[in-house]
Amino acid sequence: MIPKPVPFLAQNTFAYETCPMVKPTGFREYDARWLFEKEINLMGVQALGLGLGTLIHELGVAPRIVVGHDFRAYSASIKYALVTGLMAAGLEVHDIGLALSPMAYFAQFALDVPAVAMVTASHNDNGWTGVKMGAQRPVTFGPDEIGRLKEIVLEGKFRTAPGGGYRFVENFPATYIADLTDRPRITRKLKVVAACGNGTAGAFAPKVLEQIGCEVVPLDAELDFTFPHYNPNPEDLKMLHAMAAKVLETGADVGLGFDGDGDRCGVVDNRGEEIFADKIGVMLARDLSKLHADATFVVDVKSTGLFATDPELLSRGAKADYWKTGHSYIKRRVTDLKALAGFEKSGHFFFNAPIGRGYDDGILTAIHIVDMLDRNPTKSMADLYEALPKTWGSPTMSPHCDDEKKYAVVDKVVARFTAMQAQGEPFTGQKIRDLVTVNGVRVTAEDGTWGLVRASSNKPELVVVVESPVSEARMREMFAAVDAVLRENPEVGAYNQTI
Repeated sequence: MIPKPVPFLAQNTFAYETCPMVKPTGFREYDARWLFEKEINLMGVQALGLGLGTLIHELGVAPRIVVGHDFRAYSASIKYALVTGLMAAGLEVHDIGLALSPMAYFAQFALDVPAVAMVTASHNDNGWTGVKMGAQRPVTFGPDEIGRLKEIVLEGKFRTAPGGGYRFVENFPATYIADLTDRPRITRKLKVVAACGNGTAGAFAPKVLEQIGCEVVPLDAELDFTFPHYNPNPEDLKMLHAMAAKVLETGADVGLGFDGDGDRCGVVDNRGEEIFADKIGVMLARDLSKLHADATFVVDVKSTGLFATDPELLSRGAKADYWKTGHSYIKRRVTDLKALAGFEKSGHFFFNAPIGRGYDDGILTAIHIVDMLDRNPTKSMADLYEALPKTWGSPTMSPHCDDEKKYAVVDKVVARFTAMQAQGEPFTGQKIRDLVTVNGVRVTAEDGTWGLVRASSNKPELVVVVESPVSEARMREMFAAVDAVLRENPEVGAYNQTI
């Protein structure tokens, strides 16, 4: 039996090689992430696999699981350590090899396997690792399952079982690509920049876009786990600037950027201008609502208010459901509501039947964007964006706050705004019209200008977003006011970027 893990071990010691190390804060709201070697060692990963296998038995799920890994120097080693733990728990492991997260989710359907464990740090810096897990397709674990997994692993409540096995699934990427490309080619001539940040998507995204009929300009599509230019993160300004420059250089119709594990997509229009993912969501909702009347769209609390106020969406009976930020939360909500699609400001997009299987896939998102352009042959990406009602929105801003402190800080901020609303205290000179507290707090003033504060689920950070349908000045006024409330808490540090 694997020993009970400990939270810290010094490297280059006997103990480090003979005892599992698992830092408790690596168990996040809906997945798990650690700094490899500093917060988790290979024996710790093995313990995680045994704990996951134990949980799958508890859940009453057939003991069969898909595993895959992203393109980092250490991801394969971590996956095989995870696999040994899963097999010790009696699970039959189906290894699809180097993969995207959506490829692993697809494998649950294609291979008829109920559970998944994808080794990836997504868009996090090198040094990070993690696992995205699920046991009920197409959804992934939420706080209840992650909380129970944490308890099993940290307390050493493992259950070993016979019957574990291993199967390597040969050439599974070809099956995934065939599923995405088994469709008519587009009729419009489109030049597309496919930016991959040297991450895993470079092996797949350009090929898929070519096969559906696009002229593809690859950008940093060669796999290189040092990420020599920038992290593969479509919210990263370096990546967006590189996409914009390539679009302008080549005269492309659109730039599409993919994160490290391929479940997110970022967009630059034909003028080289970034379009935030929530606005892309409104554009896609407009396009899809023409084909599917009275559709429900789930959107995260960081997203624009246009989903609920856009006249074109309202005219087609489209309904918006604002929900918790996080790919597992939105994915589950889309499934529960049988929504047509779900959108996150971070670039996770979820397309449900009949236009998808309900999970987030950056390449499928790119296909839907290409199809939107194909269905509007006289309109450019910039034209479609300019047709939206005007709002002024910020990027996702992330002041530092330690993992051990961030949720308590958010609780204080929620209490502060709740008290202000109850007492009729004005905020930014106006009455508070609405508070949404399903995930942190989203405070909206009378003129529709709003600000959001929540805890990041992946990093030691808070998340701040502001938007105004009135003016840029009102957006900046909201940011200053929200930041002033945050600064009442000394635990809050500097921002990664501001407006």
